[in-house]
Amino acid sequence: MIMLYDKLSARRIGEISEGELQFLIDELEEEDSHDQDYYIDAATIDFFVTRRANPHLVALLREALGMEDGIEIVWEDDSPDEGE
Repeated sequence: MIMLYDKLSARRIGEISEGELQFLIDELEEEDSHDQDYYIDAATIDFFVTRRANPHLVALLREALGMEDGIEIVWEDDSPDEGE
């Protein structure tokens, strides 16, 4: 399970699928292969819509953004490791 959080407040935004995470990875710039945070604003979300983002992901990000100009989100894989 992939969880999204507001990086500044550590507030849980919600759960996304592996496919939604892959969409974020594919569409957003990463500083390195270990980067797990992204800056999101209204223009970014609008761009996601044009790229046919999953409606669940779009709704989750719009709700998280709220009235802010932008937020930094971070993802965390909460899936249990194999063998646990």
